[in-house]
This record gives sequence, structure tokens and C-alpha cells, in this order.
Amino acid sequence: MNDTAPYASKSSQSLGRLFGTGPSPTRSEFQRDRDRIIHSTAFRRLQHKTQVFLAHEGRHFRNRLTHTLEVSQIARSIARALRLDEDLAEAVALSHDLGHTPFGHAGERALHRAMTPFGGFDHNVQALRVVTRLENRYAEHDGLNLTWETLEGILKHNGPLLDAQGCPHGRYAEGGLPGGLDDIPAAADLRLDTFASLEAQVAAIADDIAYNAHDIDDALRAGLVTLPDFIGVPMAGPIVSEVLGHYPTIAPKRQAHEVQRRLITRAVEDVIATSTANIAAAAPVSTEDVRLAGRALVTFSPATEAAEKGLKAFLFARVYRHEAVMVPVRESEAVVERLFAAYMANADMPGRWGEMGRPVEGAARARIIADFIAGMTDPYALDEHQRLFDARPDFR
Repeated sequence: MNDTAPYASKSSQSLGRLFGTGPSPTRSEFQRDRDRIIHSTAFRRLQHKTQVFLAHEGRHFRNRLTHTLEVSQIARSIARALRLDEDLAEAVALSHDLGHTPFGHAGERALHRAMTPFGGFDHNVQALRVVTRLENRYAEHDGLNLTWETLEGILKHNGPLLDAQGCPHGRYAEGGLPGGLDDIPAAADLRLDTFASLEAQVAAIADDIAYNAHDIDDALRAGLVTLPDFIGVPMAGPIVSEVLGHYPTIAPKRQAHEVQRRLITRAVEDVIATSTANIAAAAPVSTEDVRLAGRALVTFSPATEAAEKGLKAFLFARVYRHEAVMVPVRESEAVVERLFAAYMANADMPGRWGEMGRPVEGAARARIIADFIAGMTDPYALDEHQRLFDARPDFR
């Protein structure tokens, strides 16, 4: 883009890649990052990783890939309106879930528990490990050799990991920095105590918008809730009342889509208006000003932020903790825990993972096992469980 704002990231001013590459006559550096991510093995695997509902429960539920594509679309729309670099926003959006385990957040919780003695597990750090170490498509180096700006966005799209005094910050304040960060190569220091670019902040809030909208849709498809259940629920309730009032006789699926469409539109418009005001107040003239602003500049308005938290609380109670969801969640956590324990007890890992794991023990072996398990799709994890334990969970 040639008409980006002064505080937008500039591909021509990138801090570069760990391994030098020649210039492309047709693509910017951030476009190249986006394309490398799309062509990666880890990206393809997302189609077989759970979002909320396991694949056996229906063909039309979101998986990690469809969620990622929805996040990417929303991120590009917001970035364009704010005159940011759309390609960088898209690259961060497309890569933000590459570190997720099989079985969604259930798998992540189980793997974090198993890895607690060895530094824990964090899916943002794992995504960075995927794109810097674990993808092995290139002849001359491991990883995808992405630009510094994309790596920074993957790691810090949810905010700094350290505060100004160098102490673990936010979600890491209690447990400390997650393991797996100590051997990640980049072209320069990723600066864990600063905010990421506005493009990365856009990807983060696009994730929230997509998550809320499609989890409502999937919960309705699963029959866990009905549209009238949302009346009175913050953020979604007023929109549901509108739709049911205007279109009382159309099919429920069409009502649900209309709710989802309006929810996304209003959330995006709120972010654009609020972020425009935030940026004007902070008056950044460079990406460095953005990083040192001391707060995120891409945000919901206070009213929408409060409403969004209320909607999340409703979904948590009525959907994510619904017994129909929790039965497979508990079983999938057990699958991940059993796999980790078996590999730590020297059960053979296939292919290159077995070759890497044989010579090492303790924390080094645990991190290799975590890398292996995190990269599994849901079906592959079940196949490995079948191979090692001669049993396949039913999840029903």
C-alpha cells in the first residue's frame, strides 16, 4: 500500500529477516511473509484442529483454519480503514493460531500442565517456534524466515510480555515467562517490554470479534442455546431483539446469520472509530511511537469492551462449560496427557521426532515432545493414542 499512515509499518523499512533474501519484483516483504505462512504445513494442519466443537460433532462447525480465515478477513478490513499495512495485519492474523495444539484450548491446558515442570506451554510462543524452527521447507535454513515485524506480531499481538521494569506482565505476571522462548532466532531483539505494531493489534482484536460471532453461530447449530436465550445478554442481546423483531418468520438459521453479520459489522465499526480517536490522541508519527505508547491503541470503546466481556461470560457459562462440550473436552485432555507421559517414558516418536528425542532427556526431551504434540492434528493425536494404548476415545 502506498497511502498508509506515517505510524503504519512499512515493508521497505523492515528490520529484515534472519537469513537474507533477494528483493522480489512483485511482492512486498510482508506479502512474502503472508504467502510463506499460507503455504506452510502448519497452516494446512489447522483444518483438522478443533476450535470449540470437535469434528465428529458436525461438518459445518468452525475449525482452526476457518476461524483463522475469518480473523484474517476482519483484520484486513480494519487495517484498511486505519490506513495500516494490510499485508502485515493479514500475516499476523493467518499465523496467530499456528501454535495451537490438537483439541483446541483443552489440548493446550493439558499440555501446559504436563510441561509445567519444564517451563510450561504457551500457544503464542509455540507459533513463534513453528515459524522460526519447526517448519522445514527450505533448503538453507529451518523455519519460514519471516520478517522481524511478523515475528513480533505473532509473539506480542496480545500485548507486552514484560513491563517497563522487566518483570513478567499481564497473563504472565503470576507464572512467569513461558518456556520455549530461549532459543527462538530473529533478526533483532523482539523487545518483550513494548507493544507490537498497530497491524498486530488489529489482528488481536479481529480474533476477539471473530471468536464471539462464530461461537454464537456454532452454539446455535449445536442446539446448546437458542436466539431468544441471548435477549438481555450484553453486545448480542440488542441485535437479537432487532433481528427477531424485523424478521420473525424467516428460518432460524437465517436469523442467526443476520445476528452474526450485524455483530461483526458493529464491532468492526466500533473498533475503527475508537482506534481512530486513540491514535489521534496519542499522535504517533512512527511505528516506534506506537510501540512506546504505553497502551494498546487499537481497542473497543469502553462500552463495547464491557459488553464484549459480558457476552464472553455468557458464552463461557452456557456454551464452553456445557456438559455436551465438557465430555469431549475432558477426554481430549486425557489423550494429550497420556501421550505426553508415554513419550516421556521413552515411547518411540515417529520420524524425525524420534531421532531428535532419543539422545536427550529431561527438559530438552520434554520440549521436543511438546513441539511434536502441539503440531498434531486431532485425527493424528487419536491415531497415536491408538498405536500406543490400543484404544480410541469415543468422545460421545
